[in-house]
Amino acid sequence: MSLTELLRHVGIFGGAVIFSLALLSVFSVAMIIEKHLRFSAASGQSEKFKPEFKKFLHGGDVQNLIEAAGQYQNSHVAQVVSAGIVEYDTVGQNGGDPTASLELVTSALRDSISETLIQLKRGLGFLATIGSTAPFVGLFGTVVGIINAFRSIAATGSGGMSVVSGGIAEALVSTALGIFVAIPAVVAFNHFTGKMETFHVEMNRASSQLVNRLFKIPELKGLDVEEVEVKAPTVKKEGPAYATR
Repeated sequence: MSLTELLRHVGIFGGAVIFSLALLSVFSVAMIIEKHLRFSAASGQSEKFKPEFKKFLHGGDVQNLIEAAGQYQNSHVAQVVSAGIVEYDTVGQNGGDPTASLELVTSALRDSISETLIQLKRGLGFLATIGSTAPFVGLFGTVVGIINAFRSIAATGSGGMSVVSGGIAEALVSTALGIFVAIPAVVAFNHFTGKMETFHVEMNRASSQLVNRLFKIPELKGLDVEEVEVKAPTVKKEGPAYATR
């Protein structure tokens, strides 16, 4: 019996189950394609942005980094770096102490990472739901199909193929379709979850590098001269005292 002949013998309830699974499959494929394009764009633009970010880490200008980050709107790294550098630049333009803005910049980076993760995760819960529930929906259709097959046997008093074909068709098609819908959704969800973890690590690394560049390096440069001036008299005073002992 071909697939077309099986579908012809499917009852109303089995048809509703099959239609629901087919609809879930369409939504699942659409979500997989959308997330694939989104994640590919994020990875590609982040790779293009990283050289500009490295230039800034090695002494580049703040405004150049802001302009570069604005060119890569889909990059998760650029979004996080842009939030931190804009906050730092805003404090400097308002006449505040850039070094004292560490807490503000850190908060802006943390909020940007959380917001970016929320945007990237959008839709993954739907894939997880389809992957976990589609087999049960198919199993539900299978059980109903078997029940219909036994009801047909009880009604006719015989178990020929023509009697049970409708119920068996519902059972087979529902089972196969439920598994067919669930497998791509589960595979895609696991794949995108792994990509999310990679993106999270990249954003944390970029935020740490940005904070080190904005605050730790300027502080060390400004303290070099002061430390020499402070330590020099101390050594001269402690020298004779040590000699007398």
